[in-house]
Amino acid sequence: MEAPPEHCPGVESQDAGKASACAGCPNQNLCSTGQASAAKDAYLSVVTERLREVRHKLLVLSGKGGVGKSTLTYLLARTMAHSRPERNFSVLDIDICGPSQPRVFGVADEQVHQSGSGWSPVFVDENLSVMSIGFLLGSPDDAIIWRGPKKNGMIKQFLGDVDWGELDYLVVDTPPGTSDEHLSAVSFLENSREGLAAIVVTTPQEVALLDVRKEVNFCRKLKIPIAGVVENMAGFICPSCTKQSIIFPPTSGGAEKMAQDMGIPFLGRIPLDPTLAKCCDQGKDFLAEHPSSAAVKTADEVTQKIFRHFEGSS
Repeated sequence: MEAPPEHCPGVESQDAGKASACAGCPNQNLCSTGQASAAKDAYLSVVTERLREVRHKLLVLSGKGGVGKSTLTYLLARTMAHSRPERNFSVLDIDICGPSQPRVFGVADEQVHQSGSGWSPVFVDENLSVMSIGFLLGSPDDAIIWRGPKKNGMIKQFLGDVDWGELDYLVVDTPPGTSDEHLSAVSFLENSREGLAAIVVTTPQEVALLDVRKEVNFCRKLKIPIAGVVENMAGFICPSCTKQSIIFPPTSGGAEKMAQDMGIPFLGRIPLDPTLAKCCDQGKDFLAEHPSSAAVKTADEVTQKIFRHFEGSS
């Protein structure tokens, strides 16, 4: 199916395929005859079954590009897996045009295996795995030049064709914005909303906060619970003297003030640490390489707050 038109009434609506907005849409006939709704319902049941043993789904979102969302996804997933070795975690990379998780987790040379149960995620550690379109490319330099419908189809396959098995947390790394990939993921998770929440990532300066506020409103419109806001690159940690310097001044109060104004939890500040960027480039485990760094300490505080959001005080 192609992307829906603006002001699409939705496949469940009585006006599906009949409204003025439907004129010229390639899916008009499917919607008017009810085939589109039937196809969606059928695949929703597939995704629901696949995610039946996934207890918690965490969307990592940001309305702004360049805020370090993929790096933060890596850091939080590593921290979660380290702090709770008895539990199972997985990262799903739905940044279709810029898949970076295979590289940062050090498994870029691995391949996805397929069996009768579906695709198997690539394991990084015993309790941490990754799934990304990056594993399916012939070369890491291959450009993915896809329109919305093909991206949506890929996300549908990730959620419905991957053998996720029993997971405590599925952490989903998304592209910036509030577009096709986000709408597709939320649509396919429609019947799997139990245990679903989002964290919103920003940097301190107002130019980032402007777009991140839109992301918060996106979550509210789609009724996605927000576990909290993380301020990334909150200060620069010198690798030589470990002194911290502010390079993105929070001219309007930063993420904490924004969270307070919008009535959502503030989870913490992650500093900009060059050693973290180096570990991501080299595919190394940052927590094992630099266990006493400020970024590791703050990431642990953030993950504990995320655990409490999902699991309560227990």
